[in-house]
Amino acid sequence: MIRELYRPTSPAGPTPPLPALARRVAFCGTAYQACHYGALGRELATLLPLAQAVADSASPGAVEAHVLLSRTLQLTASFLHKYGAATATQAAIVADRALAAAERSGDPVAIGAAARRVVRSLTRQAHPDAAREFAVGTARRLAPELERRGPVGLSTLGMLYLNAVLSASGSGRSPAAVHQAAEHVGEAGDAAARQGADLNAGYTSFGPTNVRLHEVDIAVRFEDGWGALRVAERLPTAAVDGLTRERRARHLATMARAQLLTRQKDAAAVSLVTAAQLAPEEITSRAPSVALVEDVLGAHAQPPAALRDLARRCGLPA
Repeated sequence: MIRELYRPTSPAGPTPPLPALARRVAFCGTAYQACHYGALGRELATLLPLAQAVADSASPGAVEAHVLLSRTLQLTASFLHKYGAATATQAAIVADRALAAAERSGDPVAIGAAARRVVRSLTRQAHPDAAREFAVGTARRLAPELERRGPVGLSTLGMLYLNAVLSASGSGRSPAAVHQAAEHVGEAGDAAARQGADLNAGYTSFGPTNVRLHEVDIAVRFEDGWGALRVAERLPTAAVDGLTRERRARHLATMARAQLLTRQKDAAAVSLVTAAQLAPEEITSRAPSVALVEDVLGAHAQPPAALRDLARRCGLPA
């Protein structure tokens, strides 16, 4: 399946009209945010060649066809990023193609959204400084146009800054990295304040709550478990519960890391088990999540039954 995702073949049948293609892209976005990765991978394998063929046959200046191709490629890159180092090269190729399609469209939202996948690829390929500079440079270049696009533009802008936050941690903790991360959290927070609420415009889950979740995440990345837990304590439960399943499951995994850092192994087990109940494929089918389950399991002399069951579902000895 991976080969088909980044090197798709030509479609066997006729290309669909743009509204039908848009509905399939929307289905993939929903599947991603629901953590239905098996269904997503199967759909993307057939959707990619169709989206490419539609864009190739579109008349000059056909913005929507290139936007839909870029969105399909963005979803593919995000899907591939889920599986870590094993698919990092493929994800980088697809992310570059997504940005090229977005630039052909000329749509600033598509360009900003595609740029986020390039940022993630650069970070995963151990180029965090280049990733951060690209994220910030793109955000500042596109800011006037994005701000005129309302919530979807502000969400795109804010997510670029949040990607810069994560890139700032790529070289480990240092005074400069902490300062950069705090600066970009502030810039994302400004965009969230102007947006005024937690929304899912453009499948971003962006808003004040997501900004706060990134503060938790960055503290964990800097190995400040207690700091992460202090930030998390200020998060309204209802606001977190209103986010997408994928975002909530990732936050629970981040909380498990913070709890492990602070020697709260039982709480870490509960966080992971809850995440797996919420979004099984996010925890059991991804190598980074399985490694976290193994770490939490290893911290227990006598692991609780629910954690042992989760470990077995991840293919770990328990």
